[in-house]
Amino acid sequence: MAAERSGISEAPHGAGAPTTAELIDRLSRFDGPPEQFLLNLLAVQCYLAAASGGAILRPGKEGAQVLAVYPAIPEGSTAPVWLAQAAEMTQQASATGGTTIRPLRMPDEMYGQPSSHHLVMVPIRGGSAARSTAAYYIEARDSGALAAARERLELTVSLLSFYEMRLALQRRTVDLQRIRLAMETLSAINEQEHFAGAAMTMCNEIASRVQCDRVGLGFLKGRYVQLKALSHTEKFNRKMKIVQDIEAAMEECLDQDVETYHPAPPEVTFVGRAAKELSGRHGPTAVASLPMRRAGNAIAVFTVERPLDKPFTLEEMEAMRLTCDLCTARLGNLYEHDRWFGARMAAAARKGLAAAVGPKHTWVKLTAVIVLGLILMLIFGKGDFDAGGSFTFQATEQRVVPVPFDGYLQDVQVDQAQVVHKGQALANLDASQLYTELAGREAERAAALIKAATAWGSDKNDKRAEAMVAEYEAKKIDADIAQLNWKIGHASIVSPIDGTIITGDLKRLIGKRVQTGDVLFEIAPLDMLRAELAIPEDQIAEVRDGVDGQSGELATANYPDQRIEFKVDRIIPVAEVVDQRNIFKVRAALPPDVLKTHPWIKPGMEGVAKVHIGKKPYGELWTRQIVNWVRMKLWI
Repeated sequence: MAAERSGISEAPHGAGAPTTAELIDRLSRFDGPPEQFLLNLLAVQCYLAAASGGAILRPGKEGAQVLAVYPAIPEGSTAPVWLAQAAEMTQQASATGGTTIRPLRMPDEMYGQPSSHHLVMVPIRGGSAARSTAAYYIEARDSGALAAARERLELTVSLLSFYEMRLALQRRTVDLQRIRLAMETLSAINEQEHFAGAAMTMCNEIASRVQCDRVGLGFLKGRYVQLKALSHTEKFNRKMKIVQDIEAAMEECLDQDVETYHPAPPEVTFVGRAAKELSGRHGPTAVASLPMRRAGNAIAVFTVERPLDKPFTLEEMEAMRLTCDLCTARLGNLYEHDRWFGARMAAAARKGLAAAVGPKHTWVKLTAVIVLGLILMLIFGKGDFDAGGSFTFQATEQRVVPVPFDGYLQDVQVDQAQVVHKGQALANLDASQLYTELAGREAERAAALIKAATAWGSDKNDKRAEAMVAEYEAKKIDADIAQLNWKIGHASIVSPIDGTIITGDLKRLIGKRVQTGDVLFEIAPLDMLRAELAIPEDQIAEVRDGVDGQSGELATANYPDQRIEFKVDRIIPVAEVVDQRNIFKVRAALPPDVLKTHPWIKPGMEGVAKVHIGKKPYGELWTRQIVNWVRMKLWI
């Protein structure tokens, strides 16, 4: 019987039978597993309530789950009728929240007679809801006996809560002991300033507190684990067989990154061959190895040994696991700090390279690579540095066409920017008055000549002087006629060269009087052009002229896709103010055949020009203006 196995015996009422107080006291002091406690509880309840059987059931989605049943059902037997009906009623009984009594109709009972078999369902509450239900099968013909049995069952079912509270207190006590072991060990380690002392302290503390024969601590060095401390052992030789076996067991644990121990049940999945060999060669002992991790990576292994008849319990393994977790950071820092400078530098470099080329933090590394590439490009990459500004095509020389004589402008035959050829008529002055004057002067000349001829033909001596005066008047008139003929011949103003009309929009002056010397037209030769650039003052210092003048390219506003090369010829050393900015004029020489390759070029066209200064780093190119501004503001 379950009650007998647990030390709670069933005895008939009478001499030697345990009292109710004794049975309850035994249950309250029970410290076995929960499964055994449930059987003992049912046995005591059935004994006190004179029940034929009892069960504890937990409701579920797929039906009730039987947690314990008393008396035990033989293997292969069918569940009794009361237990099957109790399983069907579990969900409903849990929902009611109170004790439920249902009569059970037996096959041998007569129809119409009151039932003597009852099913008592008592909910077992956890918090504010029923978590399970206790079902009892009671045979009672008297309602008073049934009520008494119900009362006893309701009173004794609370023993389960007391047992759970005692288990919780026991677990809390075990947790406190585990934390105490870990904290006291960590406190002892923190008192040490060097790794060797801290490692030895940890091994000795665990050996004394967990009652181990031998405790070792090994750290990963390269690809292998090296034993660094052994409990109660100041010095040891790594060539010793026991040291080699301990390191083999540690490496076995580290390679699998799981706790390994011996003896181990058959169902474990880890490999414990090295731990078994360590136990067999230097024991027999119970061996357990625990990996010590920092930042998720195993850096050391902690191995403990004690007699084989005292295997490590689950509570002890959890306590040592917590101790390792708390002490790993301190031991790891001391281990790295106590190494010589070269080893620390090599470890730091290896860690940095592992982080750089490892598989983690892909986006961070990609961003870092991009940023590094941009920085390298800014420092070592070079681009074209150009001094830019606007430009205007100008003629290298200009021919002025002035008014040849005073007169009135009769007509204008050309417009500004028109291409003209040498001898082409540009405008005409009104010559009608000149023709009238010419006719009058010619008549006067003829009269003077007739007078002179008449005087010379006379025989009188006094007529000779008169003839000479007349001839002189004729010659004077000839000069005036020549001048009038010249004016008439120049009344049609023609172009002296082939070129383009730069200024000369004179149609508004037709019919108005013009005076000798007034400029009517300015003509630029077609084959003699240059570009005049306007360079800002912050870039002019980079531009050179003369023999070693820099080259560049320009593009006009109407043909921005066609680039024309030029060479800097001269820098005008006087600044001009344009749009509230100081600019310097730079004259640039164009190729000789520029008009052949670009026949559309006209004087006065404008655009943008770039003077090629040279190659400079992109960082300097992109930050040049802001750096110069900061230097000016801070005066550095």
